[in-house]
Order: sequence, then structure tokens, then C-alpha cells
Amino acid sequence: MSYYQGNDLKKPSGGKKRRHRKVKRKYELGRPPAETILAHSDVRKIQRVRGGNVKVKLRRAAYANVTDPETGKTQKVRILRVIDSRANPDYTRRNIIVKGTIIETELGRAMVTSRPGQDGVVNAVLVK
Repeated sequence: MSYYQGNDLKKPSGGKKRRHRKVKRKYELGRPPAETILAHSDVRKIQRVRGGNVKVKLRRAAYANVTDPETGKTQKVRILRVIDSRANPDYTRRNIIVKGTIIETELGRAMVTSRPGQDGVVNAVLVK
């Protein structure tokens, strides 16, 4: 199944756009979301993207780089559980980590500030 990310289907007004070509182009294709899940160890996938660049996707996460805003110190700590996900309530039940997710760590509750499926790492800030 392909993921189409072209811009020839919708208009901001809600009206229909006419397609200006019959076939989809390679550069208009997308990929499914990484959906980083909580696990016992980190698993990364290195993927070649357009232009020969490399994107590191975090498939499974066990650790997070958590920053304490009061002291400014950052530590690598284990993720214990997913508490809340603003992006999708279903992500909380499935233990999927995305940007904005509230996670329970060894230091306390933290909010994820990175995009694990795109950056390959979970960065978070402690919340009080």
C-alpha cells in the first residue's frame, strides 16, 4: 500500500481540484508512521530517504534523555510507562511514544520533546 503525499487532491476552500497528471510520482510517496513503542531495549531502523539522505527511526524505546529544567542536567534513564498522549488517546493504551507524550521515568514524569520516529531518540523534559 502506498502513502500519497501530493498536493493535487484538496483545496483550502473544500472544493475539488482537477488532477494535472494521471500517474503519481516517486517523490510524492510517503511512508507509514514509525509508531515507536515502549520495550525492553532500543531498536533503531536506518532508512535511506530522498536525495541519498539517512533517517534514523526509533522502532522500540527503553531509554530517554531526560532534562531537569531547574538544574539544566540531562540523564539517560529508563522509561517505565506511557501515561498520556495528546496526539491520540489510543496511543496511550498501545504504549506508543510520540512528541508531547507524558511518560513515567525513573526521575519522575516527563514530556517527550523530540520526534522518536524521525529523530531516532527520545528526549524529554521533567514536568512538575
